Amino acid sequence: MENPSKETLDKWHKDPNNWKFGGIYYNKEDQRIFPPKRTKWMGWTVNFANTKSVLVFIIVLVVLCVTLYFSEVTN
Repeated sequence: MENPSKETLDKWHKDPNNWKFGGIYYNKEDQRIFPPKRTKWMGWTVNFANTKSVLVFIIVLVVLCVTLYFSEVTN
């Protein structure tokens, strides 16, 4: 699979059908793990249509929760 052009990426980003509830990015064609948020200067988001993206999100969330749990247990 070849990388999409900048024009395609911009088209996907601007398409309101790829944004659920105004801020949740869901685009099956986009294989990026962390695409930019709807307001690009605010950082990145998760593409909830991409299994790899959701998996990375869950791993980060689990690591964060485990870290917080053990930091509370040791205090």
